[in-house]
Amino acid sequence: MFELDKLIRENIKRLVPYSSARDEFSGEAKVFLDANENSLGSPLPKWYNRYPDPHQQKLKALISVIKGVAPEHIFLGNGSDECIDLLFRCFCEPGKDNTIICPPTYGMYEVSANINDVQVRKAPLLDDFQLDLVHLENLADTNTKIVWLCSPNNPTGNSLNRQDVEAVLNNFNGIVVIDEAYINFSKQKSFLQELSDYPNLVVMQTFSKAWGLAGLRLGIAFASTGIIDTLDKVKPPYNIGQATQEIALQALENTGQVNDMILELTDMRSALADVLAQIPTVEKVYPSDANFILVKIKEARKVYDFLLTKAIVVRDRSKVKLCEDCLRITVGTEKENTDLVDALHEWVLMHV
Repeated sequence: MFELDKLIRENIKRLVPYSSARDEFSGEAKVFLDANENSLGSPLPKWYNRYPDPHQQKLKALISVIKGVAPEHIFLGNGSDECIDLLFRCFCEPGKDNTIICPPTYGMYEVSANINDVQVRKAPLLDDFQLDLVHLENLADTNTKIVWLCSPNNPTGNSLNRQDVEAVLNNFNGIVVIDEAYINFSKQKSFLQELSDYPNLVVMQTFSKAWGLAGLRLGIAFASTGIIDTLDKVKPPYNIGQATQEIALQALENTGQVNDMILELTDMRSALADVLAQIPTVEKVYPSDANFILVKIKEARKVYDFLLTKAIVVRDRSKVKLCEDCLRITVGTEKENTDLVDALHEWVLMHV
């Protein structure tokens, strides 16, 4: 049975969070003399001389409308990487607890675990890039606090079987994080609407991919109020800057444009996959629910290095287990995709 209180680190339970004067009143203040800001302004327009809303209330309210999740179930971080780090800091005792990842997957789960001195246990995906439920279950013990599942998965591009994910949620008594950074490019249903069914569920999403705002570094975690309250207790007091909040609010008013971009990218994904599959040195193009394609290609590392000479940067995954001889290729603009394909054809001609 899932009991959140038993998962929270004892020092975090005792922690008295930093509190500013702006945490202690509600409504709109007219005079701010509490935070030692520069009252004369700044070289920049607007109110950048003032600290931002520490709770991002307007932004969460608009996200709530779009996602259908109440604001009290929303946490905003400086990229999903901050959400990942805070989950470890809140729920995993350094040098004692462990976490489970399912490689090949997003590398920051392991990096962040190592930074926080949390043991990493690995349940590699099966050959079809799906969960090995038996291995995963055998790895878990009383000190396993978090299981990380990425769906659609990075770097493989596929979505995990929903029944398998539900099996983990139903049988694991720790926190299950489903990283849905690429969910907008998939026809698979998000797990957001299952938050009320699973108190141990954390769903991560981001503004970096479909929203095209990678430069903002804005990630989202959706979870029970108990988990969100714990993250809020530990986060820096003003972790999301004023400019980021303002730009994100503007973007959220343009969901139609975002939806059009998603459709265009998924169409180009299909077209690029078809073209790549015809290149002689390409051995396999894996199906993708993301905005990238995993491609198995002969002499992948040499092809990667050749593309660099053409000022084309892709991701070399050739040394990753289950991704041997693979390159991960983001769907670019039409010109970028054409430049990539032309370079690959040039490589073929050079090695006939």
